[in-house]
Amino acid sequence: MSVAFRREGDDEHLEPKFELPIPPGPNLVTARGLGLIAARLAELEAELAGLADEEAIKKHRRVMRYWQTRQATAQVMPPPQGPAAAFGSAVTFRLNGKERTVMLVGDDEADPAAGLLSFTAPLSRALMGAEAGDEVDFGGKSGAIEVLRVAAA
Repeated sequence: MSVAFRREGDDEHLEPKFELPIPPGPNLVTARGLGLIAARLAELEAELAGLADEEAIKKHRRVMRYWQTRQATAQVMPPPQGPAAAFGSAVTFRLNGKERTVMLVGDDEADPAAGLLSFTAPLSRALMGAEAGDEVDFGGKSGAIEVLRVAAA
C-alpha cells in the first residue's frame, strides 16, 4: 500500500517540545539573584513530587532544567565600586521629565515594574558607565537621560 493512503498517528502533528530559551551572553547575577534561583529550584523540586500526569512532569522537568542551567552558569558579580553606574548599581535618573530609580541586575532577577532592570536592556546599557550629573543619549535623542544619583545597591 502506498504511504499516501496510510493513516498518520496523532503524534505526528504535535509541535515539538523545545527547551526554554536561555538568554544569550554571560549569566551575571547579584548575590540576591543567585538566592532567588536557588529558591525557585527548591520550589520546583517540591512541586515535582506532587505531580502524577506524565505530560505535566515532562513540562515541569523542562522548567527545572532551565533553572538548573541558570544556577550552574551564574556568575555572581561583586558590588559596584566607584561613582559610575555598573552591574548592581541603583541609578536615579530623569527621562522625559519623570524621575525614576532602577537597579541594574541579571536577566532572571529583572522585574521592571519593581525597578529591577536587566543589565542587557537598552536603558541599562545606556546608563552603564554614567555618573551623577551626566546626560546620556537614549532612544536616538542626545542627552535624553539626566543621571541624578548612582549608588551601590
